[in-house]
Amino acid sequence: MRIVLGLSLSLTGVLAPIGRQIEDALRLFVADANAAGGVVVDGERATFALRCHDDRSDPGRCSVIYRELCGSPGTNIILGPFSSQLVEAAAPVAESAGRLFINHSGTADELYEKGHRMMVGLPTPASQYLDEFVRLLATLKFWRKRLAVVVEPNAFGRAVARGGESIVREKFARRGGVRIKVKWDRRFDAADQENFFELLRRKRVNALVSAGAYNHDVAVMRAVVASDLDIPVLACVAAGFARFRADLGDHVEGIVGMSQWEPGNQAIPEIGPDPREFAHRMRTQTRGGECDYVAAQAYAAAVLAAEVLKQVGTCDQAQMRAQFSKLRTGTLFGAFEIDPDTGRQVAHRMLSIQWQQGRKLTIQPPSHDDRGSLEFPSGWRLIAAGAEMLKLTGRRREGDDANGEDELD
Repeated sequence: MRIVLGLSLSLTGVLAPIGRQIEDALRLFVADANAAGGVVVDGERATFALRCHDDRSDPGRCSVIYRELCGSPGTNIILGPFSSQLVEAAAPVAESAGRLFINHSGTADELYEKGHRMMVGLPTPASQYLDEFVRLLATLKFWRKRLAVVVEPNAFGRAVARGGESIVREKFARRGGVRIKVKWDRRFDAADQENFFELLRRKRVNALVSAGAYNHDVAVMRAVVASDLDIPVLACVAAGFARFRADLGDHVEGIVGMSQWEPGNQAIPEIGPDPREFAHRMRTQTRGGECDYVAAQAYAAAVLAAEVLKQVGTCDQAQMRAQFSKLRTGTLFGAFEIDPDTGRQVAHRMLSIQWQQGRKLTIQPPSHDDRGSLEFPSGWRLIAAGAEMLKLTGRRREGDDANGEDELD
């Protein structure tokens, strides 16, 4: 007997590096689970198999693939595709077919507002992406943090921005002097770039975060570090990926990122492998040799599916979904618990990372080898020349004082 995991991934096109990494992680899971003896289902010993199709980042094609997967009795467990846009296309198909849908990578909050009772989410929702970054920003020892948020105009980017606006209104952020002074909610276009830069200068922005897909964030960071702007605090979602170092080169130094998972995090799994062990095997035993949080999410999704199968002993979709609602556990990816009604993840916590000396370090919450201090370059133009990093945690920026500022304008 075989238990088939079915999904679509972007194995070609712009998202191919991410899609192939997820596929590698799932193939590693299949090998691990089968080596451990599989799982007992309906009284029989069953092994795992993977059925993966290329959606080419096309929502229409993705929908067709999931109609075929959900209509096939030979596909036992349905995993979601990568990206909120594609999950939005796939989830209604699974819901209509009454199939459990394990969403390992779509994070837009609106996915959980559509009444999909069969969906189960693993990652922290997008509206919480900036929580740890804002907490960290509030602790820096210069008073006025004039924040700009550059939003890619899609469901994910806008959810990240809404979450940032919400947490900035909390007491700790206001006491820490954090204010959103610029919200750029439109396509980041070269033709509009100078207007954007002028707005940043006029508002005297000294912290900027980009909230969008990988290519959007890279374009924003490249433009800002190549400009004459002197913004000491730069952050973006894309910085959580290892390839961000190659794409930004020396300009990567000091940039902060949001990450769902890092190999050195503090997760102590109740089920499945240790995070460091998993990362090592991804890097040494897979085709791509990469291990970002998207790989950990997918592997953890499969581990959880296997655990639920073990507990219920059947592939009945409704029983599996009900068991997911009762599950309180931890994997290499971190804590797992969902809202029973919506399937939204409520236990997992985001990390803030920073690129220091060409390496990603977890800075919030602090890791064992870092005290959580945030370091920034003394000037973006000097990075390539090996400028020494300055710790702003014990300094005030020249010209700042203890006066508050107005809200977003």
